[in-house]
Amino acid sequence: MGTHGGKDRKERLNSPKRAKEFVYRLHPEDRVCLLRELQQFESEAIAQETQEPTPLTSAQMRNILLHNGIPFVGFGFLDNAIMIAAGTQIEVSIGVTLGISTMAAAALGNLVSDLAGLGLAGYVEALAAKLGLQGPDLTPKQADMWQTRVSAHLGKAIGVFIGCVLGMFPLFFINEDDEDKQKSEEITRSNQLSANHRASFNQSQHEIQGSLILYPNTYISAEEH
Repeated sequence: MGTHGGKDRKERLNSPKRAKEFVYRLHPEDRVCLLRELQQFESEAIAQETQEPTPLTSAQMRNILLHNGIPFVGFGFLDNAIMIAAGTQIEVSIGVTLGISTMAAAALGNLVSDLAGLGLAGYVEALAAKLGLQGPDLTPKQADMWQTRVSAHLGKAIGVFIGCVLGMFPLFFINEDDEDKQKSEEITRSNQLSANHRASFNQSQHEIQGSLILYPNTYISAEEH
């Protein structure tokens, strides 16, 4: 579901073009709120410029971990759950018909999971916000500390890990015997269709050959014309 740590680097607003694109994507109310927070942040940063940064407390680091980790629990959960469910259904249905491998079915399941993640990411973030978990109360200098960034990335990694583990729950409902039986039925049905097609083709050939034997002059005259 397109929500991993590498995304932060791609979305850094380190150029006027990216900053402009980011601002233009915002709603008018969001722009006003963002401008207000930026002005407040800059005023606090100027006021604290000559002060030494206060080290992060254990409570602040724990808050950073939770604030960044909880949304990624949802992302990891949906990513793995949808991939397993979709990949299993693809393998026992169109996978048998097309003759694709288990890994190919898993790759298609991952494709379905990524596409679903594009639409579900906003709902996951909204649900995480409704949990009422407030963001860490940090000073501008604390926000730029390496400990803050490490805690944020660690929280995301832990959240994805927990979410992916929880997202494996569809495996409890997948019966290998039923899956093998369903695959066998699909293979039998596919072989039956192939046999019917071959029988129809052979019957058509016999009818054509019989017509050539019974009415040879008709086909000879048709070829002459």
